[in-house]
Amino acid sequence: MTVPSPPAAVAGEAQTGEKPQPPPTFDVLPLSSELRETLAEIGYVHPTPVQLAVWEPVTRGRDAVVQARTGTGKTAAFGLPIVDHAVKRSLAQAQVLALCPTRELALQVSAEIDRLGKRKGIKVVAVYGGAPMQRQIDALAAGAQVIVGTPGRVLDHLRRGTIVAKHIRLLVLDECDEMLSMGFERELTAILAELPPERQTLLFSATLPPDIERIARSKLRSPEFVTLSGDAVGALQIQHYVYLVTGDKHAALIRIIEVENPENAVVFCNTKDETEAVAAALKRQGYDADWLNGDLPQSDREKVMSATREGRLRFLVATDVAARGIDISHLTHVINYDFPQDAEAYVHRTGRTGRAGRTGTAIALITPQDVGPLYILRLTYKIRPLEKQLPSEGELKTRAEADLVAMLAEAFLPKGTHPEDLSLARRLLTHDQAEAIVAGLLRDHLGARPTAQEEASAARRAQQ
Repeated sequence: MTVPSPPAAVAGEAQTGEKPQPPPTFDVLPLSSELRETLAEIGYVHPTPVQLAVWEPVTRGRDAVVQARTGTGKTAAFGLPIVDHAVKRSLAQAQVLALCPTRELALQVSAEIDRLGKRKGIKVVAVYGGAPMQRQIDALAAGAQVIVGTPGRVLDHLRRGTIVAKHIRLLVLDECDEMLSMGFERELTAILAELPPERQTLLFSATLPPDIERIARSKLRSPEFVTLSGDAVGALQIQHYVYLVTGDKHAALIRIIEVENPENAVVFCNTKDETEAVAAALKRQGYDADWLNGDLPQSDREKVMSATREGRLRFLVATDVAARGIDISHLTHVINYDFPQDAEAYVHRTGRTGRAGRTGTAIALITPQDVGPLYILRLTYKIRPLEKQLPSEGELKTRAEADLVAMLAEAFLPKGTHPEDLSLARRLLTHDQAEAIVAGLLRDHLGARPTAQEEASAARRAQQ
């Protein structure tokens, strides 16, 4: 089953002259009264396309393969039927298992299901590596009904017997393509062997590469395919630009950011060392930036990710592995400081921006060695980034002047204007040498502040 995207439907209505229909509410789904009250309390009014498409096959007990990008409401898509249909409240045993590629995503998913099941009294536990084992064992023993976890830690619990699989009726594989790319296929196979064969399985993936289709055909029972907007589709809907760089990449990145002036961005690097170096280079220029890679302690990782999700950090510099599972709905730019070596990774990276109908921009720094992977990207996904030249000195000067104008506007506009001064200003602008006069006034004003330009640029760089 393929679900059409909203833009296509709207375009069709425009051609026929019909008025667009208002989006459906959750009344179109046969939800329990408790769940309806919870949704109203949370503020969920309109189900997303993936939530509508998934409900029927899941509640009928069908296995399903769902292609949907992160940020489309897919957690609630399986969370709603879990809390309303899959879990028997009278049974204090594990009944649902959801596997996620990262601890961060596992925590997000468990929190969402816990929130949806608030009035149902459903017990949700997250299990993942890097956290105390005994605390998880105690939580599982207390009657966990929904378990959300990473493959390695879940398999560990299954082998210890601290997760009892015989009552598990539903398995969710969330971001399965990410789990495979991170090398979890062996763990997934071992987990599947431990679960009851009559279970229901839901596989969610942003892309459907051959490995995913192979697992779907071999491990699921006559699965129903639900295709919505995957990351490949989302990537086609945003703007893509590439800059050819042959010299100092740090300096090139600073130049690009100076002119592009993104509201916020994730800057992707291919190595751990480069994330720290790039973040340091941005900080030296006055930008609010931090790095995230596998070497960062868990407590620091959580602080950085929390700041990113809440919009308190303007630039997150990260590796692919570190950034997986982070849902940043407000992200305006993705910057590939290092171009990924495979096209699928590029799609995953750039699919993080332009979500929920927002505009998005992907920027890549290309070295001569990256021309081959760029060509493969064009062939595989039909993504053809526009080539741009590195900002010239003139463009940087224009940005600096714009910073000064913004600083002056911020300094004087809030104070209000006296009518006589406004009248004089209008008369001044009619003078043949108006620009020379204004330039003299500015020199007198700014001359007393020789660092005004640096201050103005620093203020813009520090914006969030």
